[in-house]
Amino acid sequence: MAKLEQTLTGNFDEILQRIEEGILNGSVSASMEDSSDFWSGDARCSVRVFERYSYAGSNRVSLNVTLFQNGTDAIQLSAITSGGSQAVFFKINTWGEEAFLEKLREIL
Repeated sequence: MAKLEQTLTGNFDEILQRIEEGILNGSVSASMEDSSDFWSGDARCSVRVFERYSYAGSNRVSLNVTLFQNGTDAIQLSAITSGGSQAVFFKINTWGEEAFLEKLREIL
């Protein structure tokens, strides 16, 4: 598992769209598995779950991206990857997870 947390400034919708398009166009095997959007008063939260095939790990890895903003405050991003290990009891070969998260870093 790999994790990235950042504080972003800008337009929430534009950042979300840039992430979606960047991930989906960044790999021929990338897909958006599901999404969810919440609003409460001035607060907003969007969750996106992406998946792609990892050639390095010969398996599929997922990327969960959460954006949160309260009113006009800065946007909080949390991104967590999973699924890149091939071992039964402990994690080995997490290159695919790191590579997926690196793609998001490039987009941001």
